[in-house]
Amino acid sequence: MAKYFDVHPDNPQPRSIQQIAGLIREDGLIAYPTDSCFALGCRMGNKDGLDRIRAIRHLDDRHHFTLMCHDFAQLGQFVQINNALFRAVKASTPGPYTFILPATKEVPRRLLHPKKKTVGVRITAHTTAQAILAELGEPLVSSTLLLPGEPEPMTQGWEIKEALDHAVDAVVDSGECGTEPTTVIDLSEGEPEVLRVGAGDPTRFSD
Repeated sequence: MAKYFDVHPDNPQPRSIQQIAGLIREDGLIAYPTDSCFALGCRMGNKDGLDRIRAIRHLDDRHHFTLMCHDFAQLGQFVQINNALFRAVKASTPGPYTFILPATKEVPRRLLHPKKKTVGVRITAHTTAQAILAELGEPLVSSTLLLPGEPEPMTQGWEIKEALDHAVDAVVDSGECGTEPTTVIDLSEGEPEVLRVGAGDPTRFSD
């Protein structure tokens, strides 16, 4: 059964955050809130967690996983970003954008797109997610919590606990978050390509 953490949205309780980070370090899989919608998350080296995310969401090996980073310095360790793109990405973070970029050698191969060797990265503005990432000290491998056949992501922590009680190790409930996933921008070829329009305004990358 999944543990249920009721976390204050503005002032996350340090003890809860420490327990959640500890669970992730022990290769736990969590459902947690972001500034766009709930996501599934595990640590980068957790192969079992990755397989469980694929199973829950029915994903194939071409799916772009996202590294949820705490800040821009951390993001820079895991993707290659040139000066021309640097400003555009920095201006849009933190926020509801996912950027597809060439991965550095720090990223495990199983997280990469098999052909392109790219990975998604984002920095969330959600207070609780930021607290978890700060305590963890490394990115969370993440994927939107959108169940197969459902038109939009789940928004209520208790609903997620009910639906995924035996599939995840913890549900982090920190009040409602949105139903709209991130806007996905592929920057791997140099020119921005909008792959999915979501919560972030895509026009800043399309002119």
